[in-house]
Amino acid sequence: MRSRLSDKTGAAIRRLRLARGWSLAQLSENSGVPISTLSRVELGQNALNYDKLIRLCRALEVDLENLVAKQAEQAPPPASGRRSIDRAGCGAAVQLGAHPARLMAADLIGRALTPVMVEVGPSADANLTTLPAEAWLSVLAGDVTLNSTLYAPLALTRGDCVYLDAAAGFSLSSTAPSQVLIVLAGDVDLSG
Repeated sequence: MRSRLSDKTGAAIRRLRLARGWSLAQLSENSGVPISTLSRVELGQNALNYDKLIRLCRALEVDLENLVAKQAEQAPPPASGRRSIDRAGCGAAVQLGAHPARLMAADLIGRALTPVMVEVGPSADANLTTLPAEAWLSVLAGDVTLNSTLYAPLALTRGDCVYLDAAAGFSLSSTAPSQVLIVLAGDVDLSG
């Protein structure tokens, strides 16, 4: 039986490893802890003995106290059975750049995700929208072009998806009415 502590420790180690941009192999090399052990720890399947825990803390340049603090950070909320229903054509009206949009699940407070339905039509507005989140975008109808500060324009058609850093700035354009679903990480305020 897995312990909640091993789940939290593994999740904290994974966050610290990813924050450094390290693979499991790199953390293994820097700590001397086998990759298989690291993998099982990150999945919450194994607990660490004191020696391995200290070796990982040294490799990640974090003391044991900070690792424990990292365990509490970003803990997933307990399952609450929440749900929100948005009927076709409904949702709180918001503006996303030059495009009218509908904020979905607007009745939920403290969402882990912010879904937004965006109507993209012909627009001369070349201003980039910045949002404080990572985003997943899916074209539901029509064809759109995704413009961003980091990449060349990207043509997308119905069914195409892209994951992007919305904080870097992006805009959408289309020659005909199109519909896009954007899912933002976190509870993003779109009212301003």
